[in-house]
Amino acid sequence: MRRRTPSEDDARTRRSVLAGTTVIGLSALAGCLDGSNGDTDAPDPITIDPGMACDNCSMRIGNFGGAAGQSFYEDPSAVLGPDDTDRPAQFCSSYCTYTFTFDNQAEAEPEVSYLTDYSSVDWTVDDGDGAQTMSRHLDADAFASAADLTLVVDSDVEGAMGGSLLGFSNADDAESFQAEYGGELYDNDEITQELLQSLMA
Repeated sequence: MRRRTPSEDDARTRRSVLAGTTVIGLSALAGCLDGSNGDTDAPDPITIDPGMACDNCSMRIGNFGGAAGQSFYEDPSAVLGPDDTDRPAQFCSSYCTYTFTFDNQAEAEPEVSYLTDYSSVDWTVDDGDGAQTMSRHLDADAFASAADLTLVVDSDVEGAMGGSLLGFSNADDAESFQAEYGGELYDNDEITQELLQSLMA
């Protein structure tokens, strides 16, 4: 369940309005990132090569800060093409991870999707270049299932695609981050296409 900030009692933000008016079906589709299809043998996350191109936007994953993602499909060629049959889809951001899932839902749903778990790494915030950015962590043990994360959405700390979705497996860590850097708290199954679009506005 989404945790509300005190200010939300007085005023509804554009994100809460969008989330409140989104059809239930779109919310349910985001659940396909959670690996909750009953498959207890879902593949483990891999270490992402920094030189790998994002499967959603083609940017080099190692060239940016913030959360990264990876999604495992039973038949990767259904979403990645015939030459990519033995690897997960890999992404430069949580934004691209969710966007790719929504865009390819007619072809296939991932067995499991992983996002950077900032509760499991020694993260830093870089204040350079006029914007605050979260550190990047690409080792396999830095990832956790999206279903297990509390996401801080649209904080003052940006990701590779601008507005960020930063995941924490410890909800207290997410709340502490939110207290310092703002944003709103969401669970995986509350992420919708409308919310993603609002991050790019």
